Amino acid sequence: MFRKIDDKTFASPQIEVADVAEAAALGIGMIINNRPEDESPDQTAGAEIEAAAQAAGIAYVAIPVTHAGFSMPQVEAMQAALAAAGDKPVLAYCRSGTRSTLLWALTQARMGMAPETIAAHAAGAGYDVGPIMPQLDMLAAQAR
Repeated sequence: MFRKIDDKTFASPQIEVADVAEAAALGIGMIINNRPEDESPDQTAGAEIEAAAQAAGIAYVAIPVTHAGFSMPQVEAMQAALAAAGDKPVLAYCRSGTRSTLLWALTQARMGMAPETIAAHAAGAGYDVGPIMPQLDMLAAQAR
């Protein structure tokens, strides 16, 4: 269920409380929830995931992304969360894992990673960053 994007980052569809144990077994140091609360009636509340994460010694951050798109404050929050995780792996989740992967991609471009490299990592995990490639190009160019 957890798809490895790079050596430090996993993306996933909605997780359940029981999935936190699997995250802990993988050495995940932080769980990032990119899903707005009450997006759908079948989703597990962020507070429940947060409580399970804390009980397992895993940090938890909520950076909700709606279907309206991404904003620079979300990219900055994701960058701060990835930095705060240090060397420990991070698990980011949303409904399908796509928004989490796209937010990761925007963050990596802002830090100067080449868009082609970002696209290759995302594709290796089964995600397509094509819809945001112009933004990746812009952010990567600004980082140079």
